[in-house]
Amino acid sequence: MNNPLYTPIDYISGVGPARAEILRNELKISQLRNLLYHFPFRYVDKTQFHRIAEINSTSTDLQIIGRLQNLKELGEGGKKRLSAELIDATGRVDLVWFKTSDWQKNKIKELLNQHVILFGKPQLFNQKISFTHPELKPFNPKEKLEGILEPVYPSTEKIQKKGISTRVWQKIMTEALNLARGYIRENLSHPILKNYNLIKRETAFEWIHFPPDIHSLEQARRRLKFEEFFFLHLSLLVQKIIGKRNYRSHAFLEIGDYFNTFYHKHLDFELTSAQKRVIKEIRSDLGKEQQMNRLLQGDVGSGKTIVAFLCMLMAADNGFQSLLMAPTEILAQQHFDGLKNQADKIGLNIALLTGSTSKKERKIIHENLENGELSILVGTHALIEEKVKFKNLGLAIVDEQHRFGVAQRAKLWRKGKKPPHILIMTATPIPRTLAMTLYGDLDVSTIDELPAGRKPIKTVHRKDQDRLAVFNFIASEISKGRQAYIVYPLIQESDKMDYKDLMDGFESVSRYFPLPKYAVSIVHGQMHPDAKEHEMQRFVNGETDIMVATTVIEVGVNVPNASIMVIESAEKFGLSQLHQLRGRVGRGSEQSYCILMTKDQLNETAFRRISTMCETNDGFRISEVDLELRGPGNVMGTQQSGLLELKIADLNQDKEIFLAARLAAEKVFDSDPLLQNNENQNIKYFFEKYHLKKIGWANIG
Repeated sequence: MNNPLYTPIDYISGVGPARAEILRNELKISQLRNLLYHFPFRYVDKTQFHRIAEINSTSTDLQIIGRLQNLKELGEGGKKRLSAELIDATGRVDLVWFKTSDWQKNKIKELLNQHVILFGKPQLFNQKISFTHPELKPFNPKEKLEGILEPVYPSTEKIQKKGISTRVWQKIMTEALNLARGYIRENLSHPILKNYNLIKRETAFEWIHFPPDIHSLEQARRRLKFEEFFFLHLSLLVQKIIGKRNYRSHAFLEIGDYFNTFYHKHLDFELTSAQKRVIKEIRSDLGKEQQMNRLLQGDVGSGKTIVAFLCMLMAADNGFQSLLMAPTEILAQQHFDGLKNQADKIGLNIALLTGSTSKKERKIIHENLENGELSILVGTHALIEEKVKFKNLGLAIVDEQHRFGVAQRAKLWRKGKKPPHILIMTATPIPRTLAMTLYGDLDVSTIDELPAGRKPIKTVHRKDQDRLAVFNFIASEISKGRQAYIVYPLIQESDKMDYKDLMDGFESVSRYFPLPKYAVSIVHGQMHPDAKEHEMQRFVNGETDIMVATTVIEVGVNVPNASIMVIESAEKFGLSQLHQLRGRVGRGSEQSYCILMTKDQLNETAFRRISTMCETNDGFRISEVDLELRGPGNVMGTQQSGLLELKIADLNQDKEIFLAARLAAEKVFDSDPLLQNNENQNIKYFFEKYHLKKIGWANIG
C-alpha cells in the first residue's frame, strides 16, 4: 500500500486542485506530510465555561451555556439584523447578527428555545452586555461537558480568498491526521524517549493540532522541538567529523625562534588568562594534521589580534605562510598596521593587499608570496583573486567571517597544497545557542576577559533637550587632551526619516566647536578612500579633536586617546552595532564615556535596547538580548541559513530543550557514529531520508 504521507494535497478532502495550487505557492505545502508540519500559531481556549453574571465588557473571548430565546428579525432593506437573547440561571445577554444569509438564519432558527454553547467576545452597548456574531452550537445537558483548545493556523490573504477559513483548516487537518494515522514513523530511539520523558511522535502530531488540554499541548510542543533540535545537532556533529576525517592540513610541530623571541622579549604586556587558554586550544589543533576549523570569539578590545599573531608565528616557525582576510580596507589597514609593528621586531616579512594596492606593489607581493619571502599577507577579498598564489600557505585567518560569502571563503581553502588551518575571528559576541547552531561544525574558543587596566565604559542616555550639556561635557574632556566621536546614522537628509543627518550635524558641531580653538574631522562612506584615510589619520595623530562620522568607524579606528562616543539617533541602531561603536572608546587608561542620544519618545523595543546598553558592557549579555528582540535570522544575517529553518523550536525561548537535545545527540554519536545499533535504526532511517543530501554523510564511512 502506498504511504499516504506522500499523497498530493489535491486529493485531501476539503482541498481540491484550486486550493492545492494556492497552498503550494503560498506555503510550500504540496503533500500530506507538509500539512502535518503546518503547526497552529495560537489556540482559542474553549476549555472554560462562564456564567453570564461573571462576564463584563473587558472579558476576552469566552464560552457560555444557555437557552436561546426571543429570536427576532429587525430593520429594513440593507439594515436588517437578527437579534436574540441567551439566558442562564444568573442572567441574560443580547445577541445580534448583521447581514446574515438565509442559510445562517435557518441554522440559528433551528437552535431556538434549545440549550446552546455560545462563543464570542462580550461588549457593552446601551449599558448592556451583548455579543455580535457569536458562534452557536447545540448542547445536550445529558452529555459530558468537554471543552477544546481550538487551533488557529498561519494563513495568507490569497488562501483566505480561496475560502480556507479557520474552520476549513481544522477540517483539512482532521482529514490529514486520519489518513496519516499508523504511518507517522517514530524517529527517536526508545532510550531517548524514556530518558527525556518524551511522548510518541504520532501522538505529538495529533496533540499539536488538536490538544485535549494545555498539558497535552505542552507535551506535544516539547517532543517536536526536541526532535527538531536533535537532528540539527546530529547534522552538525556529522559535518564536524567529515571535516576532521577528510581534510588534512599541515602539522605545526615546532614552537621555534619567531614565537619564543617575540613572546619572551617583545610582548610588552601580560596576556590575560583567557588569551593563554585560547592559545593552548589553538596550539593543540595546529599540532595535528587534521585541519583546524576554530571560531575565536571575543568582545571588542579583548585581544583577539595578538592571539592571531602568535598563531602566525607558530606557522612561520614551521616554514608556513599565513593570511588574514578582513571585510573592509579600513579594518585590513588597521590589522596590518598593528601586525607590522610587531612583525618588524623579529624581522618577519608582512604585506598588505587590498583593492587600493598599486600594480607595482601587487607585482612585488605576488613574487614574494610565491618565492616564500613573504610570511604574512593581510588584506581584503583581494586575497582570493586567482593571481594570488602562495608557496606554502598553512594558516588562514578570517575576521568577521559572516561578512563574506561562502564562495569567497571557499576560494581561500584552495590557496595551499593542502587546505590551510582555519581560524575565524569575530568581535560580535554570539549567544551560546546561536553559536552552537551557526558554528556547530567548528570548535569554539572564547576570550571572555578584558586586558587588565581597562576601565569599564560609562554609558548614559540623553535626549535632544540635553544636547548643550553634552557639548559642554565634550568640551571639558577636550580641555583635558581627550578626543571624541560623534556618529550619525545618515549621510544626507531623508524625507522619510526624521533623525539627524551627518552634514547637518557636522555644521552644528563646527559652530559649537569653532576653529582655531577646535579642529573637527568628518568621515563617511561616500568619501574617496584617500580623503577618508587622510581624515582618519589626522584624528589618529591627534590633529583633530572631534570626528563626526557615519558607522564607517564601527570597525577600523583604534585611537586610545578618544574617550567619548556620542551616538546620534541611537534608537535607530541595533544592539550589536551600538556595542561595536561603543568599543571604539575605552582603549586607553582614561575613563571613557558612551552617550546615547535619542528623541524624547521611544517604542518598547528601542527603550529595551538603550536600557540594556546603559546597564551592561558585557557583549555576551547584549547578544542574548539582541537574540530575544530580533530573532536568530537577523542577529547574524542568517536568513539564508538552512540550519535555522526551524518549524516549531526557538533558539531563544527553548534553551533547555536545545541543550538536552544536544546532549542526546552527542551520546548517540559518541557511542554509535554510523547509527548501526538496532536501537538507533529509527534515527538512521529519518536521518538518511531527510538530512544526508545537505551534508554528504556517506563521506564519514
